[in-house]
Amino acid sequence: MMGDQKNLVLAIVLSVGIILIFQYFYEIPRLREQQARQAELARQAELAETAPTVQPGAGALPPGLPGTTPTGTAGEAGAGGPRLRLDNGRLHGSIALTGARIDDVTLADYHETPDRTSPEIRIFSPVGTTHPYFAEWGWIAATPGVTVPDSRTLWQAETDRLTAERAARLRFDNGQGLVFGKTFEVDHDFMITVRRTVRNDGREPVTLYPYGLVSRWDTPPTLGFFILHEGPIGVLDGTLQEIDYDDLQGGRPQTFESTGGWLGITDKYWLAALAPEQDRKLTATFRWVPIDGRDRYQVDFRGEPVVVEPGRTVEVVDRLFVGAKEVDKLDRYGEAYGIPLFDRAVDFGWFYFLTKPIFHILHFFYKWTGNYGVAILLLTLLVKIAFFPLANKSYKAMSHMKKLQPEMMRLRELYADDKVKMNQELMALYKREKVNPMAGCLPIVVQIPVFFALYKVLFVSIEMRHAPFFGWIEDLSAPDPTSIFNLFGLLPFDTPAFLTIGVWPILMGATMWLQQQLNPQPADPVQAKVMNLLPIFFTFLFATFPAGLVIYWTWNNLLSIGQQWLIMKRMGVAPG
Repeated sequence: MMGDQKNLVLAIVLSVGIILIFQYFYEIPRLREQQARQAELARQAELAETAPTVQPGAGALPPGLPGTTPTGTAGEAGAGGPRLRLDNGRLHGSIALTGARIDDVTLADYHETPDRTSPEIRIFSPVGTTHPYFAEWGWIAATPGVTVPDSRTLWQAETDRLTAERAARLRFDNGQGLVFGKTFEVDHDFMITVRRTVRNDGREPVTLYPYGLVSRWDTPPTLGFFILHEGPIGVLDGTLQEIDYDDLQGGRPQTFESTGGWLGITDKYWLAALAPEQDRKLTATFRWVPIDGRDRYQVDFRGEPVVVEPGRTVEVVDRLFVGAKEVDKLDRYGEAYGIPLFDRAVDFGWFYFLTKPIFHILHFFYKWTGNYGVAILLLTLLVKIAFFPLANKSYKAMSHMKKLQPEMMRLRELYADDKVKMNQELMALYKREKVNPMAGCLPIVVQIPVFFALYKVLFVSIEMRHAPFFGWIEDLSAPDPTSIFNLFGLLPFDTPAFLTIGVWPILMGATMWLQQQLNPQPADPVQAKVMNLLPIFFTFLFATFPAGLVIYWTWNNLLSIGQQWLIMKRMGVAPG
């Protein structure tokens, strides 16, 4: 009996532990995300009516020269003014010719909701809009008296658009013998290459520092906690740096020396990141500056000084990733351009060594089937095959325990008044029959790492966002939207969130109950009632989990039931 109690307690602790952890890490952040999104939409609607025009002098802080601190700000280009169009099929937007700044980018393949007619996801927005967010590149003059282009400079363009087939070349003459050039190139996905040139037609050498920056105004809503990083990020000197927005607020800028690397600002699914040439030494800075009551976050780098001799031209090449954090694209860019740990922009978490392989397996099955829900079913089958010997051993032990139940019941009745003697006799029975009463917990234990890793994949991977299954499941990363309390949509009213118990959670609870019937039942009536209530408890809680995770658990239960039933049949144990 003592072994049964330990087995029961351990199973309940493991089960409830999983639930509580997921409630803390998923449901609470999800509700906060929904509340933050609703508040942000209301705030945007209010600001859209009252937003003042941004005056000159409200610009981003340019990186200072060594040993100096920026004391002023450059003028800002607003949402108006001449622009050249950006369109490579996946990126839509424009580039401001005033300042030669990339400040208008939307994603053609991603929308606010699963409805393809909903607005495209917007990443960059110009100054003068509700939440400015942009990238720019420039020069800091180390030679006194030299005029360099800034955010107020109007560049001359040779074309009116930037596409994957057509580069956009810009030109600015400072009237002092320096001709600045800036060429934008974009591939068919999310990488923009920026080639900057300086030609010196004067008589004296000029020393310039190249810089690049990404600036974001206002603090965006984030999930919080430590399950997902959102905010400034980079890999500098080979080390991943993840800095929260509130880590910068009120503090000093955080500066790093590095050769190569990358830095940017990340959201859950989207990334804007600068990637200089990887053989260049640079000084990278993460900073926060409050101006006119608004938070402004900036990640920037300053390269080593460049000396432009008379009659010579120098070129500096930088890259900007702006788009969705698609894992295969990040891997490809990291390999093609030597960008270190670029895939870490996706927060695969502490179990990276397990999470990313699971993602790749899912993605492989998706390319084969065209449906991530089917890919989850195939992954579950693969996991069952991998753990088949261990699960087999566990189910055999459980079947043996079930076969011994009549003898166990006889001993409990025989020594009902002597608990010590009863436990001694039960232990002797287990030893004689070579049964381990704890073996029944193994199926739960071996699934926990996979369960957490799959949850992480569903939560952070853009590939899972708005990924449909079949029927009513239009987003595997969101909970099952149906509810038994309005007859799954037949009755014309919506149910509260805590009563949204969908079809898949009910199926999960039913399969969990069926699997329990195959296991040895506790002799104690109280314990038996607790075990019978667990499927109901899990049904309500799993209703808040991503549908993909509930599908995984339900399918896993069905496979386990089939495996356990066959073992019991071979051992001559009645399933009921």
